[in-house]
Amino acid sequence: MKKKKFRRLTSDFEVKEKIILRDFLAMERTTLANERTFFSYIRTGLYLTIAGVGIMELENLETLKWLAFVLFVISAFLISFGFIRYNIVQKKLNRFYDRVEVEKINETDKSME
Repeated sequence: MKKKKFRRLTSDFEVKEKIILRDFLAMERTTLANERTFFSYIRTGLYLTIAGVGIMELENLETLKWLAFVLFVISAFLISFGFIRYNIVQKKLNRFYDRVEVEKINETDKSME
């Protein structure tokens, strides 16, 4: 049986050029997109939790209590996955930002000499 390979979330990308305003703004948009994605995971998880509570509270849906518990589990999974994914991407972005900042400091030091 052939093993499936999962896509890596890390990359070996190195900055080889000077960062200009366009690149900096693109990095900011990426950070904002990461936050938006994280909030959408939380929002979806909360909606599923509310649906589960609604099913639990309605007397007409006594036979669907199992569905409420399934929704709770899916909700917990989505919120956890969103949190983990957000942290992975944010750490990756922070490493890139740190490299850019070190290069800026080095360039400033060289220009002052």
